[in-house]
Amino acid sequence: MAVFTESRTTSRVRPILYWVATVCIAAELAVGGVWDVARIPYVRDLVTHLGYPTYFLVLLGVWKIFGVVALLVPGWPAVKEWAYAGAFFVYTGAIASHLTAHYALGEVGVLAAMTALTVLSWALRPPSRRAARSEDDAPTPRPGDSTERAR
Repeated sequence: MAVFTESRTTSRVRPILYWVATVCIAAELAVGGVWDVARIPYVRDLVTHLGYPTYFLVLLGVWKIFGVVALLVPGWPAVKEWAYAGAFFVYTGAIASHLTAHYALGEVGVLAAMTALTVLSWALRPPSRRAARSEDDAPTPRPGDSTERAR
């Protein structure tokens, strides 16, 4: 009985956690993307202090906005995978930039949290939002594996 209740609870909590994490990531990417494209002074100053050219903001901002659309719109599971990878690279790259430049180190904690939320959203996404694996992508069984014996 306890196992049944636990799985029912898990089945209710999982989508809630997924959507909370996904909405947080999408909101940050959307606001950040708009700020990047607009090149607001705060963001422009931060990026130039980290050593990047300001045109980099427009490229990054546009891709962040595309990432938001990919994460929130139903369908396109392969595109969602790319959006998750892009968000992960943005956040971890920003962490590396801040640490390397020894600048605005207070941002590192926020960026680490955004990285964790990105991974959480990716890990909890429902099957309808996952890219299908083909048989070619399946791991090759090693000699002695149970799948090898079943053949």
